[in-house]
Amino acid sequence: MLAAGVGWDTAACLKVLEVPIVNGVSATSIQHTYSIKEAAALTGLPASTLRYYESIGVITPIRRGASSKHRVYTNEDLDLLTWVSCLSATGMSVADMRRYLANSALGPAAAPEQIELLKAQQERLEDEARSIALRKRYVALKIDYWRAMQDGDGAKAEQLSDEARTLADDLKKTRNQ
Repeated sequence: MLAAGVGWDTAACLKVLEVPIVNGVSATSIQHTYSIKEAAALTGLPASTLRYYESIGVITPIRRGASSKHRVYTNEDLDLLTWVSCLSATGMSVADMRRYLANSALGPAAAPEQIELLKAQQERLEDEARSIALRKRYVALKIDYWRAMQDGDGAKAEQLSDEARTLADDLKKTRNQ
């Protein structure tokens, strides 16, 4: 399953080839493979990132072509890379992605740790959202301040400046956490 927002249709890109049985070979025994360039385009991850994730053990080594020795990605590899891409898009650390993917092989026994990893990431995202909300509020206050200055409303500008100072202190606190 590939991530929404990647810009392509999963069914269209990863469609199983419809091949009749020929000499005992069925469609299920034929698997489409992809070059690193194709895998990068299909997952939304740059080729350099695919190589990096392999080199640091986020994903297991990708099979190599017999003669070319180039990486050969399967549909299963693309599915895994899509999950990795989604985890990365949440801002999850490489170490946590590595743990999450290693735990996936354990099935239901890994559920408690998977939930713990995802809840910790959810909290980091909530903290980030609060920080962004504060920054947006600060920018809005500064816009209002300069509008008040433009309109010659010194009292309003002073009030907004005081609010911005208080908010600036809150912003400093979020950076130090």
